[in-house]
Amino acid sequence: MEFKIFSKALYSTWILYRPERVLFDAGEGISTILGNSVYAIKEVFITHGHVDHIAGLWGLINTRNNAMGDREKALKINYPKKNRAIEDFLRFITEMNPKLRYEMILNPIEPGEEVYLRTAGNFRRSVIPFPVQHTSGEISYGYHVLEERRKLKPEFSHLSPQEISDLVKEKGRDFVTQTYKKKILTVSGDCNALPVSVIKGSETLIHECTFINGGDRRGQNHAVLSEILDNVREASDIKRLILYHISSRYSSKISVLRKKLQEEFAEKGIKIYLVHPERLFVL
Repeated sequence: MEFKIFSKALYSTWILYRPERVLFDAGEGISTILGNSVYAIKEVFITHGHVDHIAGLWGLINTRNNAMGDREKALKINYPKKNRAIEDFLRFITEMNPKLRYEMILNPIEPGEEVYLRTAGNFRRSVIPFPVQHTSGEISYGYHVLEERRKLKPEFSHLSPQEISDLVKEKGRDFVTQTYKKKILTVSGDCNALPVSVIKGSETLIHECTFINGGDRRGQNHAVLSEILDNVREASDIKRLILYHISSRYSSKISVLRKKLQEEFAEKGIKIYLVHPERLFVL
């Protein structure tokens, strides 16, 4: 699992997730930073329609159309259904690019609607949107990336490894195991601190953290660090926390805060990363 993230609150936010070639949001400047890598993007998932999260779509679509890269790959843009700002912007982009030389798929989706990224044999990985509260009247989503895995059925938990192996040879793997969907990644989008019920079980959590200090927040449109950390402590199975969308007012404090949080959460087995608002984050 690899990431390239740029996120400066109010200006531009985007997250490139590999190996699935998925882009979460498309703030301005993304094509300039990624260059020819934009051709590798297969799916875009937009969290909401604010300019700092969608302004880069026009450049992304235009670059893929006019540069010399592979145009055989389709570009699929998934976004919150009935979000008027996104729909109007996509309509404008489409009208300004009437002769696209590749297939662009516009896919409005609803909470709980599963979008498959990869299905190969028994391997399945998908994205499921969930609603979040951002600004009034704005339809906003976060996203879970799910991977289908297998585990031993409870009725066979008392067996030894050799007994299980023998049973698989006799009856087959499907008789002994069952499938389940594991949250390997959760992306918050812009919102308040996600509740424990939403982040519980996610291996990697990428959470907006606009405010380091709660006293700086006006209104309830963004998350505060202490609220996020409280919920992460209570949740289980989170192995990695990436904090992004940090206000540039805290730029000088990022390094010290990162070290402090990494030391605190090392005992819990959680790796902490902060996306500096002035720099490209690569992991």
